[in-house]
Amino acid sequence: MGVVRLQSIKNSVSFYLGMAIGAINTVFIYPYAFEDNPEYFGLIQVIIAYSILVATITTVGVPKVFLRFFPEIKSKSQLYFFSLITPLIGFLAALLLYFLFKEQLFSIINASDLLKDNFFYIILLVFFIGFFDILTAISRSFLDSTTPVFINEVFLKIYSMSMLFLYWFGFLSFDNFLKIYFFGFFLKFIILFIIQIKNKRISLSYTLASLNLKEILKFGLFVLIGGASVVIVTRMDIMMISSLLDLEQVAFYTIAFFIGNALRIPSKAIVAISTPLLAKAWKEQDFNEINSIYSKSALNLLIVGGVFFTCVWINIDQIFSLLPEKFSAGKFVVFYIGLSQLFNISFGVNTDIIVNSKYYKYDLYTNLFLVVSTFLTNYLLIPSSSPLAHFGIVGINGAAMATAISILLFNILKLTIIKIKMDLQPFSMNTLKILFFLFLVYYIVLYLPLTNIPLFDLFYRSVIICLLFIPLVLYFKLSEDLISLFNDFKKSLLSKYSK
Repeated sequence: MGVVRLQSIKNSVSFYLGMAIGAINTVFIYPYAFEDNPEYFGLIQVIIAYSILVATITTVGVPKVFLRFFPEIKSKSQLYFFSLITPLIGFLAALLLYFLFKEQLFSIINASDLLKDNFFYIILLVFFIGFFDILTAISRSFLDSTTPVFINEVFLKIYSMSMLFLYWFGFLSFDNFLKIYFFGFFLKFIILFIIQIKNKRISLSYTLASLNLKEILKFGLFVLIGGASVVIVTRMDIMMISSLLDLEQVAFYTIAFFIGNALRIPSKAIVAISTPLLAKAWKEQDFNEINSIYSKSALNLLIVGGVFFTCVWINIDQIFSLLPEKFSAGKFVVFYIGLSQLFNISFGVNTDIIVNSKYYKYDLYTNLFLVVSTFLTNYLLIPSSSPLAHFGIVGINGAAMATAISILLFNILKLTIIKIKMDLQPFSMNTLKILFFLFLVYYIVLYLPLTNIPLFDLFYRSVIICLLFIPLVLYFKLSEDLISLFNDFKKSLLSKYSK
């Protein structure tokens, strides 16, 4: 088995194991551990959100710069020096700005007293997160992506779970919990650093003489803008809820966001399969194949995401009955975030089409559009003055609706670019048929009797949704891939039992 394939399998195992641990932590342990003080959970989320954003800016795109130039630069030691000294300068500059303008910063973000008292954790985390990303790039350059993925996805989440249990059962005060919890970020950094030193992967030359700094910095700036825009979009809602509302609302939003955002998980496999096929089709300039991948991905993602969204929303009361009552404030956050992800996946692999084409720069422009639209819609819909407050779209519901609107506009913009520049679009009559059948199945299952046993109701209604919807897709031949998968399964079953 090839190195890349083997590492891909190991990474997938680490990723899904980490995802499972993260789901248990976020949906079950955090709400009960912080049931009496949800603002503490909100504080943790805000600290991490600001840390990731500032770390992305201070590293100036260096992790991707290292990956891009490592194979072609002969003076590796100079690239190492550049990759370590540049983010260090960025970190020190950010630190200086913080101490010079601390009060102004607190005023701009409307920091609560609890956040002000614990803001120094952000400074520490910026360093550890930023340099962990650089060490990850070094590992990947030596074809070792498994180690950093395992440390970040599995080790850190198991460590966090352990600390949560200690706090939950009263072995730690909150102040001590924070210290030990964030110590995990130092641990993951130092473990990966020791591994790099042990494997002799880092050698420094204190000069940059032979590096093409102009090309490197140009690429780094491009990556920085793109990377920062993605981080801003994914973390802006948490930061703005903290600023415009309070940390307690951040806690309610985070749990609900995680549940709604889980819609992306089953779609990852389809995207992972489509991406290399799309890259190959672009290389061969096979536009028929590109169009086929585009339309099939949109259709299949809508089927998978639509079923998942229907199962989640029809069982939303059962899901929240498993959590402390106060967290049910996020019920409609789940709906709007789930809707935003349904918008995102049902437009197919539009990002990959743009990135692999000669119009790749439009990906940056659309990301910048998403940043602006996310900020404006959040600023408009979170405060009590929200124009949609009469409909309950205010506060954390407003933040979730802002995400849904921004994601929809973002995908419409990408669809428009692809249509104008390449004359491609992914939708057909089958798209409308799938949406109709999803609504039909939802309303049939909605009126089925409940047993008042939440887990059982959740399970049996989800099974019935699948048993009703999948045969409709097969009978009306809405997805070639699903029909092919079903036929392969049927053949396998028949051959197994005919022996």
